[in-house]
Order: sequence, then structure tokens, then C-alpha cells
Amino acid sequence: MIEPTHVFALRHGQTAYNATQRIQGHLDIGLDATGRWQAQRLGAALADAGIVAVHASDLARARDTAAAVAAACGLAVQPHTDLRERHFGVLEGLSYAEIEQRFPDDARRWRQREPGFGPGGGESLEVFSARCVAAFTRLARAHEGQTIAIVAHGGVLDCLYRAANGIGLQDARTWQLANAAVNRLLFTGEGFRVVGWDDRRHLDAAAGSGAEEIAA
Repeated sequence: MIEPTHVFALRHGQTAYNATQRIQGHLDIGLDATGRWQAQRLGAALADAGIVAVHASDLARARDTAAAVAAACGLAVQPHTDLRERHFGVLEGLSYAEIEQRFPDDARRWRQREPGFGPGGGESLEVFSARCVAAFTRLARAHEGQTIAIVAHGGVLDCLYRAANGIGLQDARTWQLANAAVNRLLFTGEGFRVVGWDDRRHLDAAAGSGAEEIAA
């Protein structure tokens, strides 16, 4: 057994594409004004959490969210391409309604969560999940016994949650993946275990002690 690694698994702040329900994938979309505010709140919430390293997807929305966390902790962001969102190929940049209209078969297979299906030029769920879970595992092993933050994307965190809880890729999602929410996991040599999920207290503008509570 190794000493457990404490992992704050964080989704980036909101983007204009999130607000208008467009598929981002590997498109390098930046944070909008709400997303930048969320990132600052997230950094304040985790400033005293004992984080020793901040890792992130190299896409701007994750990297800039991570920068706010890193600045609050006196650290630098370490970017990684293998923490990127799923590549959605020809579906990237389209709204859900546009996908239904232009690629109805892809839309159906996507809704049904076919593990081996990848939209034209994109990744299948199987390939995507293997990539991002391996990335989280690599980083957790590199920080045995420490506390780290990893800022990535909704799809990445969905795969991590499934892996930690033994939930199949094809099963319907029943958990939240909110922008800039705090999710906590422990990693041992045997894998990840969820110890807290979708904590949004720091995003409540009226919560004067939110940062203190999250970091505890």
C-alpha cells in the first residue's frame, strides 16, 4: 500500500459554449465573465487546502481556471494534453439542436453512450476514458502522500467518477458535473475513491466563510 494521495478534481469555469450548450471538445474556448469569477472563487476556497501541485488540461478554459487556483496557493500550473476533454470530431462547435439536425445517427449513438462509438474524427468513450483515467492515475502516483489539484473538463471528471465507483461507461449519469465545483478523491495503489462531490459552497456569493469550509 502507498500513502494515499488527496486529489481535488476540478472542472473549469463556465465558457460561452457552456452557457449556449455547444460542444467544445478540443476547441480552445476561453472562460466567460462568469467563468473567470468562478475561477477566482475556486482559488480562494482552496488557498489553505495544503495543495502542493496544480495540474491542468492545456486548453485555455482549464488552464486559466487552474491559474487562479495556483496563484492562491503560490504555485505554477503544470499543463497536460492527456487531460483534455473528449475529442468530438465533426460535432465540435455545434449546439445539441444542430447535432440532432445534421448528424441524427451520431446524436442517437451519443445519447445511448455506445462505448465504442466515436463521431467522425473524434474519440470513442472507451479510448477517452482510458486516456483520462490513466492521466489522473499517473499524476496521483507522482504525488504519493500529498494533496494536489487537477483541473480538467466535465467529460474527464465523468470518466473518473465512473472509474472510482465501478460504473459502466454506458450507464446513465445521475451525478452533477458543475463548472468550478470541488470534487475530492483519495488515490491508493488500488485506485480512486470519491470522498466528496459537487461542492459549490464557494460559488454562493453570500457565503462569507465558504473558502474556510471547503479547505477544511
